[in-house]
Amino acid sequence: MIRVEGLVKEYKPIRAVDSVTFEVKKGEIFGLLGPNGAGKTTTIKILTTLTKPSSGKAFIMGIDVGEHPELVKLHIGVVPQENNLDRELTAYENMLIYGMLHNVKDLPSKIEDRLKMVDLWERRNEPVERLSGGMQRRLLIARALLPEPPILFLDEPTVGLDPQVRREIWDTIRRIKVQGRTILLTTHYIEEAEILCDRVGILSRGRLIALDTPKNLKAMVGEYVVEFSKKDGSIEWVICKDREEAHKVAMGINNSVTIRKSNLEDVFIKLTGERIEG
Repeated sequence: MIRVEGLVKEYKPIRAVDSVTFEVKKGEIFGLLGPNGAGKTTTIKILTTLTKPSSGKAFIMGIDVGEHPELVKLHIGVVPQENNLDRELTAYENMLIYGMLHNVKDLPSKIEDRLKMVDLWERRNEPVERLSGGMQRRLLIARALLPEPPILFLDEPTVGLDPQVRREIWDTIRRIKVQGRTILLTTHYIEEAEILCDRVGILSRGRLIALDTPKNLKAMVGEYVVEFSKKDGSIEWVICKDREEAHKVAMGINNSVTIRKSNLEDVFIKLTGERIEG
């Protein structure tokens, strides 16, 4: 569905995207995980025709993004990180204008279907400015799905939302996947990538440094982590291949010890020496 080959984007002297290659399979949720400035949003902007790469190729359903951007737009829906809804209009009016601009057939029925899918039909006549941040994010998703695109791009879909609202967005994304759509999302939230994504590509300083299922990525570094406090108050951690090894390590430490399962941030730290979430 999506193929990226040696993608490069330069804002001299910086390479925001540096020789990135990956594929997204039909019907999967594929995540690009990394800290701010890793190149996630720039990659999405290239794939959604908003900016051109300095070199490399990208294909959506076999269509060259650089050569046929207007054709690519017919196959994708985009939920940007920034909220670009018209706050003075109602939820329904935002949907109606978007649908008319995209020549959506049977528009009233489609609007009703999408708003019900994201649990906003009962709020359809309220101005956007009266909707909560989570509701507005769900409205953006519903709007992007109006033309029935087979591929949906979500750029940091839950950034700035509280944990409970974040989980509501996750439920919405899962329902979209069940419909058979392919989803590419960016995130810097560890839990989001682990819970939602079938496969995850880890980005650091514009480079794709690892790509696999969350389970296999964590297996690269070890299944368990032993965390303990040092005398100076700093936190030290040791990655262990299994629980037995973790207990052996913990028994040799005098200070307070925590044993937990590894996560994708442990993978990122192991590969880069840095943290994803500050």
